[in-house]
Order: sequence, then structure tokens, then C-alpha cells
Amino acid sequence: MSASGGTKAIVAALAANLAIAVSKFVAFLFSGSSSMLAESVHSLADSGNQALLLVGGKKAQREATPQHPFGYGRERYIYAFLVSIILFSVGGMFALYEGYEKIKHPHEIDHWYWPVGVLVFAIIAESFSFRTAIKESNTLRGRKSWKEFIRHAKAPELPVVLLEDLGALVGLILALGGVGLALLTGDGVWDGVGTICIGVLLVLIAVVLAIETKSLLLGESAGIEETKRIEAAIVDGDTVTGIIHMRTLHLGPEELLVAAKIAVQHDDTAAEIAGAINAAETRIREAVPIARVIYLEPDIYSEAEAAKGADPEATPGGPTQHDPAH
Repeated sequence: MSASGGTKAIVAALAANLAIAVSKFVAFLFSGSSSMLAESVHSLADSGNQALLLVGGKKAQREATPQHPFGYGRERYIYAFLVSIILFSVGGMFALYEGYEKIKHPHEIDHWYWPVGVLVFAIIAESFSFRTAIKESNTLRGRKSWKEFIRHAKAPELPVVLLEDLGALVGLILALGGVGLALLTGDGVWDGVGTICIGVLLVLIAVVLAIETKSLLLGESAGIEETKRIEAAIVDGDTVTGIIHMRTLHLGPEELLVAAKIAVQHDDTAAEIAGAINAAETRIREAVPIARVIYLEPDIYSEAEAAKGADPEATPGGPTQHDPAH
């Protein structure tokens, strides 16, 4: 996995969640708090999620094969999608069930200092993990808002870790609130209410992650800025006079496919066109280094055809807004 995959953030989150999961489970055994049980399962699920992200990053590094000629870059998207499913089922649904049972059959919390102490420790540990994820993300985020970064990031690991850590911190605060109210009022129902709030939070985060990773699995194009750089690199104003239509597709977070039909002059020789295509490919890779698979098809530009407008059937998905008519 490349640096942009956020390996450092994943490892930091994995170490924090393993330590927190153990401490929460010990606190549950001593106190009987359902919030602590839900939180311990949450941290255990998060640990498994980070392990899945590391496995996905490792598998994505495999070389292309005849059966998979474009490589295994999308393995990272598949494992990120699995994370969203686990977070929804093991984390969210389990917490909702535990909260319901606690409200239905409430009991007082024993040895209150165990859950309170562990929750404070967990908040501190998760804060360090969250800080690492933020620091790693800022190197890629640039001027984008956090919402834009999570929505448009092509590498899934950092958005996953960011949302998991955020959910963990908010969940810990909810658990602390539930335990605190249960202790103050002597009513164990509040512990169950806190557990249900944790479950709702985890389900919402899981849904957001599922939507974003589904989009990546279906295949996303290059970003707007990258597309503009590719278009500028293709046209040389001499042999390649324009772009008839172009499509881009992420084969993985750091691998981009570029396919374009380019306009050339009708009197250009085959050698001139071949040389222009090779030069254009070199310029594209210099402008956007992740553009590793490039297919350029030459065609003769026709003013008569251009006057008819763009052909929606020219390529799958129809013409883009940047495409000049053919």
C-alpha cells in the first residue's frame, strides 16, 4: 500500500482499538454495563476492520495476470466495502439489540469506577488515533472540506479510518453519558439508552461508508483537475488537434485508465500519427503519474459531423461535458 493509503493511520487505529477492546471487556465483566459490552464489541469490530484494510492493501499489490489484466487495485475497494458491512452488522445492530435488552431488563451498574475509568482511557487513546488519521489525511486533502475529501477520495482507507475514529469518539462520549446518568439516577435504563444511541451512530456511519465504497466499486472517473490536465496534455496543436471524446476510470486508488478518441489531420501519415500518440501518452503520464493505462484512437475531424452534435452512443455513458463534438 502506498503512503496515500494511510497505512500509518490504520496501524495506529488497530493498536488503539485492540487495547481499548480488552479494557472495555474487562470493565463489562466487573460492572455489567451494556454500554461497555456494546463498546467492547464495537472496538473489536473496528480492530477487525483495520486488519481487513491492511489485507486489502496487501492483496492490491499483486501483479496483473492474464485473467486480471488490469491488476488487483480494486481489492482495496472490496475490503473497504466489507468494513462497512461489518460495522453495520457486528457494531451497529449488536449495540441496538443490547440497548433494547438493557431497557427491557434494566439493572444497576456495579463497580462504577471500572466503566468510567476505561471510558476515559479509551477517549484518550482514540483521540491519539483520530489525530493520526487527521494528520495523514491533511497531506492529501489540500483545500477540500472534510465532506468533500470523504466524498471524493479515491483511496478508501483514510475516509474509513476517519469515520471509524470519529464514530468511536462520539460513541465513547455517549457511553460515558449513559453510564453517568445511570449512576446519578440509579436507573439502569439510561445505560440502555446510551447503548441504543451508539448503535444508531454506527449504523449511520456504516451506511455512509457503504454508499461511498459502492461508488468506488462501480468505477469512478478521474477528478476534475486531473481530467483538465489530461486534456491539456493530449492536444499538441499540431498533429493532435482536439479530443473527440474521452473516458477515464480508476482501476484502483493509484491507477487510472484513460481512453480517448483524438482528432488528427486527414493528410497526416501513419508514422506521424503514431509518433504523436506516443508523445501524447508521455505527456499524460508526466501530467498525471497515476495514468498508467492509456488508449488513444486517432480519427479524422469532420466539421460536417461536428455540426450534427455529439453522439450519445459514441461510448458507454454518453459524452462528457468537456467533449467537443465529432
